[in-house]
Order: sequence, then structure tokens, then C-alpha cells
Amino acid sequence: MTRRLVSVGLIQETAGDDHAANLERTIERVREAAARGAQIIGLQELFNAPYFCKSLKIDRFDIAEPIPGPTVERLQALAKELAVVLVVPIYERQAAGLYRNSAAVIDADGALLGTYRKMHIPHDPLFEEKYYFAPGDVLPDERTHTHPGIAGFRMWRTKYADIGVLICWDQWYPEGARITSLLGAEILFYPTAIGWHPAEKAEFGTAQVEAWRTMQRSHAIANGVFVASPNRVGLEPEAGTDGIEFFGQSFIADPFGRYLAQAGTDPAVLVAECDLGLIEETRRNWPFLRDRRIDAYGPILNRWLGR
Repeated sequence: MTRRLVSVGLIQETAGDDHAANLERTIERVREAAARGAQIIGLQELFNAPYFCKSLKIDRFDIAEPIPGPTVERLQALAKELAVVLVVPIYERQAAGLYRNSAAVIDADGALLGTYRKMHIPHDPLFEEKYYFAPGDVLPDERTHTHPGIAGFRMWRTKYADIGVLICWDQWYPEGARITSLLGAEILFYPTAIGWHPAEKAEFGTAQVEAWRTMQRSHAIANGVFVASPNRVGLEPEAGTDGIEFFGQSFIADPFGRYLAQAGTDPAVLVAECDLGLIEETRRNWPFLRDRRIDAYGPILNRWLGR
């Protein structure tokens, strides 16, 4: 097996109402990850703001900014300075009245490679995302004008590895992981904001965390890729509710689903060495891509097949 080593870093942090302070704290965390050898560093979903989707408030649209914009440009300069790749998830204002839950992908020379826009948008108590975000569009691939209908899922060739990005609720859908892997991604990043409703934690908390981990580890195994999932931490209040306790538990897993690095429920910087050569070895022994019955999968395009 030919070894191809790349070091992946994840930032697991809290986020308060001071957006500038959130950014500065994250920059220090990125510097820490880079000093520990990280070459590709992923931030958590909506990293520079509290998770504002807990209720419907029109002034929260003011948090959004364009890509490129002030936050992304600041991190482009940081990426160039440190020679690292950054996955930067922020609230994007694409146009007047059009807002996305997005992630900018910045290469190690500071170039903005592109933007992934979250494809699956949830609607749950305290996760009122359909009010704030339009889903990513499905268009022909803008680079090659091929693969019509899948450009919502993307792969980027960075200096260190070919990576894909999916965001939080996307992680429950094997289709997104499969398509992004088929496009050539070697590492799937899943920036996340997931947590407990405090009243449910005692009964369901452990099961919820294990379901979250298991689902993403299954993407690593089924596709023979690495998975890196940074989540936020901390109890974030919301008037009239118990708020959300974001549970962290960020991790990096290899193509066997084995944990290379894990965090608990406190702020943390994870760094793990990933041998991309393991992808070839894994797929030779578990040839799931070879054995797929692509001629039989047409029905998956239906929302329901029962009566």
C-alpha cells in the first residue's frame, strides 16, 4: 500500500453573541491546530454565531454575509499565512432575501475554491431552519457542465486531499455521502450543530449521540473514505424554552469506521493523521463500489414506493 499522509484538524467550540469574539477565538484554535500539524481544518456549522434557528426572529437574517465577505476573507488570509486548507461554515447572504447554510472551502494558498450549500434543511422544535435557509440548488456542474442534477454535492481538489463537505442534517442521508464519494472525495467533512433538548437528555441522550456517530461512521465504511465531523458545544438558551445543549463529541474516522480522534463535551482541537492510501486498500478488500447494482437503483428517485 502506498502511504499518503494528511493531517486533519477539527475545531469544537462554543459560540456567544459577540461574533467578532467568536471569530478571534476560532482563529486562535486554527493556529493551535496548525501548530500541531493539521493541514486541513474544519470548523463547526455556523461557527461564528450562536445557533440562531431556535426561534423565528426576522432580525437574525442580519447575521448573514456574502461569500466572499468579511469573515471568509479574513480566513482566506489566515489559510494563506498558515498554508492550511479551511472549511468555513457560515450563514450566507447570497442575494437580497436569499439565505443559505453554507460552507466556504479555502485552499492552502488562500484561494476560495467554492461554496457548499446545505442540501437537506430540517424543521424540528428549536431547529427552525426552513425559515432561515433555502436548500442548495441542483444544477449542472459549473466546472465541467457534466453530471446534471448533482452539482449540489461537490468535491474540491485541495493542496493536500480531495474533500467533500456536507452539513449537519445532510449526515442522515446516505445519498449525499455516496454521491460526494463518487465524485472523488477522499475525506467527507460534516460541520454540525447538534445537541440535546435538556428535558430529553436523561432518556434519549446516549442513544442520540450513538445514532449520530454510527450514521457517519457508516458513510466512511460504505464509501471507503475518511469522515471528519466537528460539532459545537455548550448550552445555548432561548427565551421561553430550555435551550439546546450542544453535545460536541466531534470525531475523525477512517474507512473502517475506526475513531482516529474523538472529543468530549468541552471545547477541543482534534488533530489526526489520515493515510489516504488506506482508501485503496479498503476498497480492494471491501469492493462496495464495484458491486453496486446501478441498473437497479432507479426507484430511489421516488419519495415513496408503498401504497
